[in-house]
Amino acid sequence: MSSRETILGSIRSHLAASVPSDLPESAIPLTPSEVSATTSLVETFKQNLEAVNGHCVVAHSEEEITQFLSQFGKRIAISDAPVLRRLIVEAEVAPNASEIFQFDVGVSTAQAAIAETGTLVLDFARERHRFVSLVPPVHIAIIDAASIFQTLGEALAFIHQTHNINPAVAFITGPSRTADIELTLAIGVHGPQELYVVINNGPPLTN
Repeated sequence: MSSRETILGSIRSHLAASVPSDLPESAIPLTPSEVSATTSLVETFKQNLEAVNGHCVVAHSEEEITQFLSQFGKRIAISDAPVLRRLIVEAEVAPNASEIFQFDVGVSTAQAAIAETGTLVLDFARERHRFVSLVPPVHIAIIDAASIFQTLGEALAFIHQTHNINPAVAFITGPSRTADIELTLAIGVHGPQELYVVINNGPPLTN
């Protein structure tokens, strides 16, 4: 018997004699389908967003959303979604390119979110929020819990069912970040320094 056959035979015999797992059942990693079955999409999205330095707030009514937004007592720019005008009465709607740089906070809605990566999906055909989501140092996005999906495919299918997908779609995962050749991470160089996502887990918001 060659040395190769001896080694392979030893491996087979040890594998056959080994127990299925030395870990307790609670310590065995879950598959993605098991994770989605045991953890809500809202919780999964929140965990993954916070893992990339985003902030997540779960609200249960428009009143709670308004109360949260009221703490940002700075110049606030909002996209032209009617629900935002109702939530933030004193904000300025969709300022033009030259004015947007004067605002400290930009507020938009999001058309969908991806739980497994903590990613927002913004379809620019729905409202003019290209500037408010990209220029101010702080971006706040508001989304209904029902618009959070496990995967990218499910989120895009939802948008396509409710509206034709616009060529201009943004995927936002945490605040803007970049790194140089030495891998030194910088936050907010090409976009907002902070991202807050407000999840409406109450009655759906209506535009």
